[in-house]
Amino acid sequence: MTPAAPLLPPADWRDFLALTKPRVMTLVVFTGLCGMLAAPVAIDPVLGFTAILCIALGAGAAGALNQWYEADLDAAMKRTAQRPLPAGRMDRQSALHFGVGLGAFSVILMGLAVNLAAAAILTVSILFYVLIYTVWLKRRTPQNIVIGGAAGAFPPLIGWAAATGQIALLPFLLFALVFLWTPPHFWALALFVKTDYANAGVPMLPVVAGEAATRRQIGLYTIPMAAVAIAPWPLGLTGSVYGVVAVAMTAAFAVLAALVTVGAKRAATPMFYEKRLFAYSILYLFVMFGALVVDRWVA
Repeated sequence: MTPAAPLLPPADWRDFLALTKPRVMTLVVFTGLCGMLAAPVAIDPVLGFTAILCIALGAGAAGALNQWYEADLDAAMKRTAQRPLPAGRMDRQSALHFGVGLGAFSVILMGLAVNLAAAAILTVSILFYVLIYTVWLKRRTPQNIVIGGAAGAFPPLIGWAAATGQIALLPFLLFALVFLWTPPHFWALALFVKTDYANAGVPMLPVVAGEAATRRQIGLYTIPMAAVAIAPWPLGLTGSVYGVVAVAMTAAFAVLAALVTVGAKRAATPMFYEKRLFAYSILYLFVMFGALVVDRWVA
């Protein structure tokens, strides 16, 4: 007779919060908010708050379902082993119910309170992250980040759609910026945690293609990312505030990416430029989207 599995103690509220990946959610919410504020029409403050809440809840749902599905991978990697599921602080069924409930609530609330266009894009973003990236791509191809990067690029579209009910060229370029930013951002991380990915059997690019190929890809993806980042200015979609910030911030990004691409080293500091590129890439996106909103306000 098979012994019954030991019962886990009730999960703490902090464990449910951890399921939502709050650090990742911060960037998602910020880009969604900036997409909304950059729109040519002002949204009612209550509806705007509701839309941002829905984006946050949708991102949290995607994070929870990602951790539900990848509990085995998280347990095999040092940097994720203390998450609620691999650490044994929560059972998988609770994570599944929490993720599905949160996702459904976010979409329904967005559709009823804001508009159907924003709700539709929010639905696509959740399903893309869970089904396309997490379930289909993550364990199968080193291009998981390239295609899966679209999941994190939807918030500016959702924010814009929440304010206007439609999509235009500027939010599409913001989508493209985040989409093209994702590979160099994550591959910089993957270069200095590749042992974790190798131990878990995740086919990240440095694991299956090697460091040299990964560095080349970081350099290659930085080129179209830079073009898309600056494009709104010459296209007349933004003013000089965004344009000057975009040129300066993107130039610094390109320099760091070039140093990573050529494998530049700093004495006694392994992976120095890779870690700097990863950290700077997060700041980069915050500043770029912040500059977009400031540009809109001073126009």
